[in-house]
Amino acid sequence: MEKIEQELQEFKKFKSTYNYNLEEVQEIDGKQYYKGEPLVDEDGKDIGECEKWINVGYKRSGPYAKVLSNLFQYEFEFRGKKLNSIESFFQGIKFKDVEMQNLVFKYHSLNSNYVKVCSGYDWKETGILYWQGKEINRYSEEYDDLVDELYISAIQNPLYRNVLKTCDREIIHTMGEKEKNETVFTRYEFEKQLNCLKDFLRKERI
Repeated sequence: MEKIEQELQEFKKFKSTYNYNLEEVQEIDGKQYYKGEPLVDEDGKDIGECEKWINVGYKRSGPYAKVLSNLFQYEFEFRGKKLNSIESFFQGIKFKDVEMQNLVFKYHSLNSNYVKVCSGYDWKETGILYWQGKEINRYSEEYDDLVDELYISAIQNPLYRNVLKTCDREIIHTMGEKEKNETVFTRYEFEKQLNCLKDFLRKERI
């Protein structure tokens, strides 16, 4: 626990001066590009990786694109709870009921995303999410701090830590929603978080 607290403080300090500029997807002749590289191949399939970037997506081609997804199974402990993926947290906090939330934490991959239909609560109406019964405002600094702690807890899993540490390209997520009222983690938040973590862990590279 002390290790996580110490690393969290180091990360928050690093992040406070970290600059990440969200670039928009360009459309040229009906095709989408990011930094001059096509996002879709000639067969109409999403491209997960190129020399300039990794476009994260659980179903996209390329190992980095898949394993950097929040849906990928990485077991780790967060505030005394065992999570089977980062996505299970983001879906679990949509449940007011603690018992149901704890069940969601056991899911990973697309199952963790689909299980949200089991909740009768729509957080978008109030902007309120829940951690173990405690209300947290989606638009608050408290929520941002919770997410930082989540990712620092997640990188205690050596596999997740190593994939971020060895990643040598910009991480993007073009399928993500852009507005906070549409999602619990926007495209910009996701991209900044992973790129910041990647650069934060750079000191550990051999």
